[in-house]
Amino acid sequence: MRRRANLAAVLITLAAPLCACAVRHRAPDVTLPASYEAPKGDVALLPAELDRWWLQFHDPQLNALEDEAFRSAPDARTAQARVLEARATRNSQTAQTLPTGNIAGNASHQRAYNIGGASDQLFPVGGTTISETANFNVSWELDLFGRLALARKVANADQAATRFNIEGARASLAASVADNYFQARGLAIQLADARENIRIETRLQAVAQKKADVGLGAASDADRVAGDLAQAQATAEDLDSQIHAARRQLLILVGRGMAPVASLLIDAEADDPPPMPTAVPGDLLTRRPDVREAEARLRSEVGTDKLRHRAIFPTFTLLPGLGASRTVQPSVGFIPPSTLIPQQQTTSLGMWTLAGGVSVPTLDIPHLLYDAKAEDARTEQAVIAYEKAVQTAYGEAENAMVNLAAGERAVAVLKDGEARAHRASEAASRRYAMGLDDLTNALSAEQAWRTTRSALTGERVQALRRAVQTYKALGGGWAFAASTVKTP
Repeated sequence: MRRRANLAAVLITLAAPLCACAVRHRAPDVTLPASYEAPKGDVALLPAELDRWWLQFHDPQLNALEDEAFRSAPDARTAQARVLEARATRNSQTAQTLPTGNIAGNASHQRAYNIGGASDQLFPVGGTTISETANFNVSWELDLFGRLALARKVANADQAATRFNIEGARASLAASVADNYFQARGLAIQLADARENIRIETRLQAVAQKKADVGLGAASDADRVAGDLAQAQATAEDLDSQIHAARRQLLILVGRGMAPVASLLIDAEADDPPPMPTAVPGDLLTRRPDVREAEARLRSEVGTDKLRHRAIFPTFTLLPGLGASRTVQPSVGFIPPSTLIPQQQTTSLGMWTLAGGVSVPTLDIPHLLYDAKAEDARTEQAVIAYEKAVQTAYGEAENAMVNLAAGERAVAVLKDGEARAHRASEAASRRYAMGLDDLTNALSAEQAWRTTRSALTGERVQALRRAVQTYKALGGGWAFAASTVKTP
C-alpha cells in the first residue's frame, strides 16, 4: 500500500505544474464595418437565391449549363470524391480514439517420432500434440485529461475545412461557367457586328464604285472603302476563331470537352445585368466558403495545440483480456491394478485478465514542450490566415459591388450614345447615296457609331461578368444551408 501511495504522490507532483500550463491564444480580429463603402443594392436575396444566383439572369441556357457542370464537370466529380475521402478520414481519426484490440488465434498440429531406443509404457516417446489458443486483448485509454475528446474535435474541424474548400471549388466552377458563357456571348455579338460591318462596307463600296463609274465621284473613294471592307473581313475571321475557342473552353468546363463545338450554340445577345443585391459585411463570415475554411483550420490548430500541451500529462490505460486454450498431447493412462497404457490427454483452459498501465513521459517533457511552442506559433499563423481571409473577402466583395455599379451606369450612358450615333450614321449614309454629302462624312459617322456600339457591347458584357464576380464575392454558388458543416 505504501508503494502505491508513493506512486500516486509522484504522479500528482508531476501533473500539478503541468495543469498550470493553460493554453491561451490571441482571439482573431474579424470585426467588419457595418456597411460597405459601395452603392447599396436594390434587391434582397434569400440564402437559397444566393446559392443559385445564376437564376437571377433569367437565361435558360445559362441555367442548363450550370446544372450540367455540377452534374458532369470533372471538377464537380472530383469534389464528390473528395467529400467521401474527407468523411472516411474523419471517421478513421475518430475511431482511433476508441478502445482498440485484436482477436488473435493460433493452432498447431505436431507429430513426433521416436528415432532412438524403444519406448515403454511408463515413458512413451513420440505421438501427436495439438495446441489451439485464442486471445482477445483490449487497450482502453482513460480520457482523464480530455486528449481523446480534443482529438475528435480536431478530426471534425479538419473535415469541415476540407468540406468548405470543396464548396469553394464548386462556387468557383459556377462562376467560371457563367463568366465564360458571357464572354462567349460578347464574342458572338462582336462577330455579328463585324458581319454587319462587312455588309455596310460592301454596300458603300458598291455606291462609291457606281458613282466613280458615272463620273460623280472619285475612284479613290471606292478604293478606300475596299480597304475598310478588307479590314472588317479580317476582323470577322479573327473573332470566328476566338468564339470557337471560347465555346470549346465552355464545353470542357461543363464536362463535354470532346463534343463538337457546333453542339453549343451561343446567341449574339447580351441583356442588362440583374439588379445589385443588398448585402452586409457581416454575412461574409458565414457565407464565404474560403472564410469558413480558414475558421475551421484555426479550430483545428487550436485543438492540435491543446493536444501538444497535454502530451506531457500521464497516460492511464486499462488492459482487459480474454483467452482460451486447448491442448491435446501424449500421456499415460492407468488401468487398475497394474496396467499402464499410452493415451492422449486433453486440457482446456479459459482465462481473463484485468490490468492497468500508466505512462509518464518524464524524460520526453523537454522536447514535448518545444513541440508545444512550435504549435503555438502555427496557431498564431492560423489566426493571421483567418484574419487575412476575412479582410480579403471584404475587399473583394466591396470592389465587386463598386465595379458592378460603375458598369451599370456606363451601360445606361452608352445606350443613349449608341442610339444617337446610329441615327447619325444612317442619315449620313442616305445623304451620301443621294449625292448630298461626301464619303468622308459618311464614313466618319459610321465609324463613330461602330465605336460607340462596340463600347456598349463590351461594357454590357463586362457588366454581366462583374455581376457574376459580385455574386461569387458575396458567397454565392454553393449549397450553404445544406452543406454547412458544424465545427466544434
